[in-house]
Amino acid sequence: MIFQASRAEAVEKLNHFIENNLFGYAKLRNFDFGPDNKSNISCLSPYITHGIINELEVIDKSLKKFSFTKNEKFIQEILWRVYWKGWLELRPNVWSDYLIELKKLREKFKDSQNYQNAVEGKTSIECFNEWVNELKRNNYLHNHARMWFASIWIFTLELPWQLGAEFFMKHLYDGDTASNTLGWRWVAGVQTKGKHYLASEWNIKKFTNNRFNNIKLNENAPPRTSEKTYSIIKNDFNNPQNLEDKNLLIFENNLSFELNDFNNQKFKKIFLIVNKNENRSIKLSKKVLKFKSLLIEDQKKRLEEKSHNCEIIELNEIKNINENIYALYPNVGENSDFINSNRLDNIKYLYRKLDQFSWKYCNKGFFNFKNYIPKIISTFN
Repeated sequence: MIFQASRAEAVEKLNHFIENNLFGYAKLRNFDFGPDNKSNISCLSPYITHGIINELEVIDKSLKKFSFTKNEKFIQEILWRVYWKGWLELRPNVWSDYLIELKKLREKFKDSQNYQNAVEGKTSIECFNEWVNELKRNNYLHNHARMWFASIWIFTLELPWQLGAEFFMKHLYDGDTASNTLGWRWVAGVQTKGKHYLASEWNIKKFTNNRFNNIKLNENAPPRTSEKTYSIIKNDFNNPQNLEDKNLLIFENNLSFELNDFNNQKFKKIFLIVNKNENRSIKLSKKVLKFKSLLIEDQKKRLEEKSHNCEIIELNEIKNINENIYALYPNVGENSDFINSNRLDNIKYLYRKLDQFSWKYCNKGFFNFKNYIPKIISTFN
């Protein structure tokens, strides 16, 4: 499996999936046929995560092919990331608390052989080892495999979910602060308190077409518990009115300026921001950093073709920009952590219309959010 780091490749993947594999998605999406056959899923998440293509673009193309009723499951899955981001935006302390816990657990498990066996794919569980190797090789895993993986990590190998979430972020091309952190919390049973996801031998066998046998798992483990509760922090996510003649920052989550809500504004200069490991709480693999770097280069090339004045700079360099500046909102995560910790109050955020509209429905669970999907779609399509 190869992910070419360009918008042209992303659009080609999208079009191919819509034309050839969208029809069977709802029926086949839960099957993991192995690393060499992903035709039943779109594999678009590495591009959507970085804004190379966006959710509305994907949904629009799918609705031109089939009706909402035939597309509903696919559209729900596309909007899961919007939901997770909105949920975390309303409770940003979940992320900051996670990083505090992670730092302590790293120290506690640094000499753990059980942990080392897990990250090296040397456990007694064949399917888990296969997924470790697939993740490192392809920087991608089927969503169902991610759920099995996380469940085995937490309940059979009895490792902290926080370290598992870090392992995913390190290697996934589509690693996303909200989806990854909250997804692991959900499997563990602390996202929806008391409700966890337990992988089972029969389920893995069925949805991998019996690729694995003799899978010995803890299928009776209770959910993990947490005493912490998080109240919603209200934020209007409003945009300033006058945007012209200002500089603009673009981070790694918004790398298609031509699709952005602000693409008709006249910015003096556009800065594309590279965030290297020295500024990250979670250190990413060389392959993931390279993927991000190539996507940023691809965005620069497309901006220059449209005669935009643009430059690639490292995250540290934004501290040297003294004038007021706008930034396409980087979401809760590593980039916004840097801005907050350095008190860069001269940076004003610009929010996507999709997020502004959708995040107000993220105050509860996804099943509540799901009821508003037709309204979201009708608003933007």
